Formats: sequence, C-alpha cells, structure tokens
Amino acid sequence: MSASESDEHQDDHHHHHSRSRWGGHHHHHGSHEDPATRSGAGLRTVLISLAVLGVTALVQTIMFATTGSVALLADLIHNAGDALTAVPLGIAFILKSTRAERVAGHIVVIVIFASACVALVETIRRLIDPQPLNHLWILAAAGVIGAIGNFAAAWVRLRGGRAIDSAALIADGEHARIDGLVSMGVVVSAILVALGLQVADPLVGLVLTLVILRITWQTWRSVRASPDSSTLNG
Repeated sequence: MSASESDEHQDDHHHHHSRSRWGGHHHHHGSHEDPATRSGAGLRTVLISLAVLGVTALVQTIMFATTGSVALLADLIHNAGDALTAVPLGIAFILKSTRAERVAGHIVVIVIFASACVALVETIRRLIDPQPLNHLWILAAAGVIGAIGNFAAAWVRLRGGRAIDSAALIADGEHARIDGLVSMGVVVSAILVALGLQVADPLVGLVLTLVILRITWQTWRSVRASPDSSTLNG
C-alpha cells in the first residue's frame, strides 16, 4: 500500500468512526474542521440547549409560584442560570475564537456559583422561618420536568461539544447531566414532606445547593485544564 493510499485509508477510517459514533449526518474532522462549520455547529448546540433549559426553568417558575418550595427554587434558579450560560458560549462561537470559549467557560462557572449563593441564602432563610408546602404533586412533577430538561440539555451539549472538540461545551454538558440528578432531589423533597417532614424541603434545598457548589468547583477545574489548542483558533 502506497503512502497516499494509506492516508486515504486512514481518512476513510476516521470518517467511518465519526459517522458510527455521532450518526449519519455528522461529518466532523476534529480540530481540523473548517472554523465557519465548527462555529455554526457550536452555535446550533448552544441555542438548542438554551431553548430546552429556558422552557424547563419557565415551567418550574410557574410551579414554584404554586408550591413555594425552596428545594424547587434552588433548582429553577440554577436551571435559569444554566440556560443563560448559552449567551457567552454563543458569542464565543460567533467570534470563532478558542480564547473566547475559554473565557465563556469561566463565565459559566461564575454564573453557576452565583446561582448557588442565591439558593443558599433563600434556603437558610427558610430554615429559620419554615413555611408549609402545598400541592406536593406539582412539586414532584416540577422535579421530574427539571430532570428531563437537564438530561436533554446534557445530551445536546455533550454530543455537540465532542463533535467539534469544545472543552467549554463538554464541561457545560457534564454539569447539566449532574443537574438532572439534582432536580430529582426536588422529587425526594416532595415525598419527605408528604410523609410529614416539613423541614425536609429546606434541608433538601441545602443539600442541592452544596451539590451545585461542588459542580461549580469541578466545572472550574475542567475549564482550567482544557488546553488553548483544544480547538482550531485561539
């Protein structure tokens, strides 16, 4: 086999591997992909995840107005903040800049941290001044909706981030996947309160907040560890 035939064989193998992993319509070429194509794919991924989490947070907000649960409040604040992280990531892809992606990754961490602080303050306030919860079935449904929204956003971000080799998108996707589990904590809160443990709601809210803070730290480490050369421009 000649050198040129060997190169063609490797290209075919890479192309086939790409198709089998990501489906028939993704013909990515790792870090060698055209910047405009990469930018478009990244922006599309960001906008889809923004829509998914935006709708999730909106539905949860309506449900929070009915239930008054701080566990749900912690979750919806985080989901809303998570949806807003699409803005700096989207700008980075429009600019076609790896450096802007890294900056966006740091902004993502700051937004997550801020949402955790807001949730923590509200949770502590509710521990000091407990409030009875109503409509527990709505609270449980809100947790399930939060989980579905986050798992969907995680799938979109991880698939898109790996396809274009974006550390910022992958980090955002990994933390959205954990957020899906956090949302299930709201369901746990509803069950415990239904069993008569009113204090369970702020306690679950506190646990969720601490988990979000841990996510913040892990995402920060992930973004800092990503090399400038992980994508094309920089």
